Amino acid sequence: MSHTVGPPVPVPVRRRLAAAAVVAILMSGSGLTGCSLVNKASKAVHAVEGNKATIDAFTNKMQSSEAAAFEATYVTTGSSPATIVYAVQPPKGLLFEDTPSGSNGSNGSPSLDIIVNSSGEYSCSPSSTSNPGSGSGPSCQKLGTADAATQNQIFDLYTPAHWVTFLKDFSLAAGIAGDSVTSSSMTVNGFDMQCVDFRAPGVQGTSTICTTTQGILGYVNVASSSTDFEIKSYTASPPSSLFQLPPGATVTNPETTTST
Repeated sequence: MSHTVGPPVPVPVRRRLAAAAVVAILMSGSGLTGCSLVNKASKAVHAVEGNKATIDAFTNKMQSSEAAAFEATYVTTGSSPATIVYAVQPPKGLLFEDTPSGSNGSNGSPSLDIIVNSSGEYSCSPSSTSNPGSGSGPSCQKLGTADAATQNQIFDLYTPAHWVTFLKDFSLAAGIAGDSVTSSSMTVNGFDMQCVDFRAPGVQGTSTICTTTQGILGYVNVASSSTDFEIKSYTASPPSSLFQLPPGATVTNPETTTST
């Protein structure tokens, strides 16, 4: 898909556009006039621009890593903890594996296994462990466009693109509401990370999103969510086998059923 990009908007023009947008929002039901409106609008513009600068510095590194191959393992918290494996091999390869912890995941079998390669996108299930003598091997269903879009929403939270979009949209709303976005750093499981911290309007608590030095997600704690996740391991050289269907898997699609 091609995109037409116009000439860059000069900084003074962007400032005037931001000011106009903020004034319009403040006037829509605030009843402010004169100097009060000007002062509040000026503060909001500065807040929006400050948030944008902080978020741009943070997201630029994530965007630069989107074309890089990697395999990362995450652990989640909450009522249903799990181990997540997320791997990417541009231009087509992707693996997302969700293995529950505790009693539900004691056999080590993923509850969700999504594999994307040059032949399409698949949702795979492991061999049956409830009846070892049944001879039931792994199975994979090839996904159509609608089903793939639904499945992709599951692992979207682990993609840099999701948070780049979220943070850029959030910076404007936070600035208008008077909230600020700040920077911090932390180390988790031996990974040094740079973070952004913010408070969403109407949500109690501070949210934190961090990236590793490699530019991938390392830690996510959203105040409105009961589940966090943090990176546990990373490699820049994921094995090609991750993006292949399991040997002997039965593949189902709308037309045929075959074995690999």
